[in-house]
Amino acid sequence: MNALNKLLTSAAIGLAVGVTSFSAIAETPANMLVIANRIDDVTTVDPAESFEFAGSDISRNVYNRLVNLDPMDLAAGYQPDLAESWEVSEDGKTITFTMREGVKFHSGNPVRAEDAAFSLQRAVILNKTPAFILTQFGFTPENAAETIKADGNKLMITTDKKYATSFVLNCLTATIGGIVDKEVVMANEVDGDMGNTWLKTNSAGSGPYKLDGWKPNESVTLSSNPDYYGGAPSMERVIVRHVTESASQRLLLERGDIDIARNLNPEDIAGASSAGGVKIEDELKGRLMYLALNQKHPVLSKPEVRQAFKYLIDYEGMRDSFLKGQYTIHQNFLPATYLGASDENPFSYNIEKAKELLAAAGVENLEVEIGVREAQERIEIGQSFQNAAAQAGIKVNITVGTAKQILARYRARELDVYLGAWGPDYPDPQTNAGTFAYNPDNSDEANATGLLAWRTGWDAGGLTEKVEAAVTEGDREKRVQMYLDIQKEFREISPFVMMFQQIEQSALRDNVMNWSTGQAVTSAAYWQVTK
Repeated sequence: MNALNKLLTSAAIGLAVGVTSFSAIAETPANMLVIANRIDDVTTVDPAESFEFAGSDISRNVYNRLVNLDPMDLAAGYQPDLAESWEVSEDGKTITFTMREGVKFHSGNPVRAEDAAFSLQRAVILNKTPAFILTQFGFTPENAAETIKADGNKLMITTDKKYATSFVLNCLTATIGGIVDKEVVMANEVDGDMGNTWLKTNSAGSGPYKLDGWKPNESVTLSSNPDYYGGAPSMERVIVRHVTESASQRLLLERGDIDIARNLNPEDIAGASSAGGVKIEDELKGRLMYLALNQKHPVLSKPEVRQAFKYLIDYEGMRDSFLKGQYTIHQNFLPATYLGASDENPFSYNIEKAKELLAAAGVENLEVEIGVREAQERIEIGQSFQNAAAQAGIKVNITVGTAKQILARYRARELDVYLGAWGPDYPDPQTNAGTFAYNPDNSDEANATGLLAWRTGWDAGGLTEKVEAAVTEGDREKRVQMYLDIQKEFREISPFVMMFQQIEQSALRDNVMNWSTGQAVTSAAYWQVTK
């Protein structure tokens, strides 16, 4: 950079600082919530198809479900929403919901059991990405009309076998459980698509907000539903702006142009926390960071080696340095706040312990490849592990690639070690138990890439049957204990090195109250927010 360019750059920075420091702080309208967030993952707002984070935020605020989660009391679990009550048959296979009276869709049409049946049937028939959340109960396009049906103000769903009722209801709180206005949706059907094309960019819900507009990679605009059965929201309009850069979000927040910044990096969180009129709120999310050791590898499959790797992680050092408060130590496959979650973290950074275990396994001069996605914190975790492993006599070669490249090799069971993250699909323990500790067929021919145990080449060490039993246990307390027991055994025998659970840090103007990103169990909610 030449002297003139340096001078101009310095002047520009000085002007920016001056404007930020001395201009009056702007304020968003008292009845409007403005959020900066990365929303480039939104591809559709149809609840039967949406499966991305930002899209789920939209759906949570536009569509009611049969049962839902209260953003002011997420720990309470599922609560009545469009269904005011439900009963379970003696054989445990049929749940009969009684619909709440007097609720209307945004169109003014009444919300009926018929709409609820149509919505769930439609999701099964369309069979889009999230359909497995419903089809795992035996619903198919061929039987949906019989297994999901309405009778007056009652909705009956009949599963293929008895499951824990909590499992079924937790799945119905997912985005795919959103209830759509049958009359409006079918009026916009094109070529038998059950309104899917239209619902990609429009809404037909009964929730506290209705969708006014979605401009891809630009913004989402919602307006309040004054007739919402739970009461009209204080924020009459919500605007979510697509802002990719952390520094840009921070500047907008400190100037008062937005109310909430959702994607600040640790450095900008630290800077924003000292700015006037700004506060930082932390929420535990469901995403877990872990290592997976390929059990097709002749050395990594030894029990002592699996254990040794769990002592080669500088858990506290990483948490307290480059992860900077955006991850917490968590050594279990169920995220904290989930039913049956364990807070036991028995492993610590202990090179000597790892050496003893490796020696007991007769391991010398081990060399392995670890696959890491090109994300900064993951690369740094990989490098930390590489340094620790070297002290124990293990040479770790790091391969960095795109998510597509690294995941393809992981799913093909080719990587020695995989470093990655996993987020739950619905707020029930089965969502993670059924992938980390469940593998009914470990053969290459099974090609069960949706199961992390299969990707890792692990037969789950006898835990498969225990997971199957837990998902059908009807007694809540017994089910909790079953998952605690499964995780205790999993910690000792599994080839998974569970390391961290994500913390989402939101930066807010200090007049914003009751904000919730949904913690580990759901998406962001806007209707309870006040200013």
